[in-house]
Amino acid sequence: MSRSALVVLVPEAEPMVGALRERFDPSAQAGVPAHVTVLFPFVPPEQWSDEVMEAVADAIRGVHAFDFKLAKVGRFPATAYLVPEPAAPFIALTQRVAERFPGHAPYGGLHADIVPHLTVADRDVGNAAVAATALDALLHADGAITSTCRRVTLLEDSSGIWREVRAFDLAPGEAGVA
Repeated sequence: MSRSALVVLVPEAEPMVGALRERFDPSAQAGVPAHVTVLFPFVPPEQWSDEVMEAVADAIRGVHAFDFKLAKVGRFPATAYLVPEPAAPFIALTQRVAERFPGHAPYGGLHADIVPHLTVADRDVGNAAVAATALDALLHADGAITSTCRRVTLLEDSSGIWREVRAFDLAPGEAGVA
């Protein structure tokens, strides 16, 4: 069965993390760009309908675009990631969408808390440690990555390679560095 996800793409992170993600993150090898997950797993593509798309749009209606930065490294045991700050808007966005799709809990219901993150290395403790050290050095040398969340993007992998399907724009927000 094919899968889908709702994410916030972070193209500004690619220059810093692209090579590390290609090396250490299987999702990058499958075509997933640098992102912060909003809801995964999401409704499988074969179950999409106009009603599903309208429910996504309705869930984010009224959410304003927001600035954020990626300035520090976080770790789960087998994962190294960049921490988006502030985290609260990402958590609220995930909660809003998850409330509209109660059959699709964030992270498949595996974790009690929503921890926004941009994964750089995944599924291997040793690789995560190497990536975390490299990320610390890159952040020290280049500084924080700044971005603005302006939309939520729907991705799907029915072909075995993830691709962007649709973007849902957030309401205009105030510009400024997070």
